[in-house]
Amino acid sequence: MSRLILSRRKLIGAGAAGAGSLLLSGCDKLFENPAFRQTLEGAENLHRVTQRALGRDALAAEFSAAEMSPVFRANGSREVADPGYRRHLAQGFAGWSLRVDGLVDRPTDLPLAAIKAFPQRTQITRHDCVEGWSAIGQWTGPRLGALLDLARLRPQVRYVVFHCADLYLGRPYYESIDLVDAFHPQTILAWAMNGKPLEEAHGAPLRLRVERQLGYKHAKFVTRIEAVAALEGIHGGKGGYWEDNGAYAWYAGI
Repeated sequence: MSRLILSRRKLIGAGAAGAGSLLLSGCDKLFENPAFRQTLEGAENLHRVTQRALGRDALAAEFSAAEMSPVFRANGSREVADPGYRRHLAQGFAGWSLRVDGLVDRPTDLPLAAIKAFPQRTQITRHDCVEGWSAIGQWTGPRLGALLDLARLRPQVRYVVFHCADLYLGRPYYESIDLVDAFHPQTILAWAMNGKPLEEAHGAPLRLRVERQLGYKHAKFVTRIEAVAALEGIHGGKGGYWEDNGAYAWYAGI
């Protein structure tokens, strides 16, 4: 299947084989047209349904250590100004914990040591940024599904929301995925990159790796995971920072 770049702002036409990017100066004006936006959103839904039908359980490509990129760029926020985060960073996150709540039977606070005590998965994968660059790196952490099982999701849950410690351009960063991706074996909460604990620029102490989606879905500085039945009412209601503020596609499958 052809690779699709799924920014609604750039995604102009969607034929049977896929969609192309548009770099025309009139794109923003065209995007303001409600009928045009509806067409783009329909293309996103078609892509999601098609990809799920053809490869719901497919694995993202994994690579050898020899193929790892010598430099892995940090995307999005590279530091967090929040005083609480800065205290935890200075203390090596010894007193930090991840909150898992929402529509669960067992709301849970997990210290970093407890997260490291789960069965761990290490994978070498390619990070594809919507800006057009890629890099291959190694990630280690527990499967997200294991943490959700511990919290016991309620039957009405459809999405998992990741709340982050950083502000991007003054607004809280967050992301969300559905349960298909949440329980995919390659979807992990990484605390290590290339064999070392995450650096601040790469999202310490914990970041999402949802390997079948574009880079903006890989939330950094994750502090809370919320199980929800719907995305409406959470920040801008479209399921993520860039979805709310940049008209990016919620489903960014690759």
